[in-house]
Amino acid sequence: MRIGQLARTAGVAIDTVRYYERVGLLPPAGRLASGYRRYGHAELKRLRFIRRAKALGFSLEDIAELLSLGERSDVASIRAVAARKQAQVDARIAELERVRDGLRTLVAACPGHGRAEACPILNALSGEDAT
Repeated sequence: MRIGQLARTAGVAIDTVRYYERVGLLPPAGRLASGYRRYGHAELKRLRFIRRAKALGFSLEDIAELLSLGERSDVASIRAVAARKQAQVDARIAELERVRDGLRTLVAACPGHGRAEACPILNALSGEDAT
């Protein structure tokens, strides 16, 4: 299949396919006599893997590592990469929960009317106590 069909089937943009080739996530495609790139099932499978890994929050560097480890059948290392990503996600969730709790406190403290100078949200963000 040609690049446009590959991109559509994998659910990515043509430029994404070209970029992944440039950075080495996707091996360079063979060319037909016409000069068009030719792709097969292996490239489609790899693109789908990359897209799904990105959706789970893996960076392109992480994905390259996973692909390399997969080629070596190093399952313990693959698990370690996934566990590291899980720990990062857990940390982000904890930070977002802290932010949510802080915002909840600020919103609850604000009456929603009055002078802006007395607004507890503005005062808390500027580091001043409400007067």
